[in-house]
Formats: sequence, structure tokens, C-alpha cells
Amino acid sequence: VQLQAYGGGLVQPGGSLRLSCAASDNIFRISAAGWYRQTPGKQRELVASITPMHNTNYVESVKGRFTISRDNIRNIVTLQMSSLIPEDTAVYFCYVNDPLSHDGYWGQGTLVTVSS
Repeated sequence: VQLQAYGGGLVQPGGSLRLSCAASDNIFRISAAGWYRQTPGKQRELVASITPMHNTNYVESVKGRFTISRDNIRNIVTLQMSSLIPEDTAVYFCYVNDPLSHDGYWGQGTLVTVSS
């Protein structure tokens, strides 16, 4: 499974940004998916996850500001980010977990910078 992430960039505090990640294989439709982020010197952090049945989970720091969603027809997982703060600055990675093979797949990182 190949994952192509896009949508990062520079945004001012309080602004919004949408990240999307397209999967190359229909295994996506039965796979859990998520978005992680990483800053220099820190471990990769799970930001949000979504099950094939659209159940979602968020890290406390983004609750009420970020929304994860998925399109099981187009094999896309999206992270809508609002009310961004400088602490959200990080490289964001999408992730898909194949429940059949138990393999995990990562997209290439996309940089989100929140700065005035």
C-alpha cells in the first residue's frame, strides 16, 4: 500500500489547514487509519485515528480543533485542522494498518508550520 499525503504548509495562528492522504489499495477500506506528527527530538505522536466504521479518537491537545474523516470509496483519509496554534507545528504523517497482514504503512511526511 502506498500512501500519498498532501496539504501541509504555512498558516498563521488561528488559521485552518486540511491534510489529505490517498491510499493506493482498496485494503484501505477495512483498515484503521490515522495521522501522527513529529517535531525534532520528540517521538512521533498519534494525533487522530479513525476506524473503517468511522469511529474516531483524538489526542487531548487537538480535541475540538481537529477532525479526522475518511472516504472509503476514494480511499482517502483527511485531517481538518482549525484554530491552529504554534505548538501544532510538526511534520504530519498518515498511517494505515492492514488488519489482514498486520502491516503498517506510512505516508511521506508533510510539514505544517503555524507562525505569524
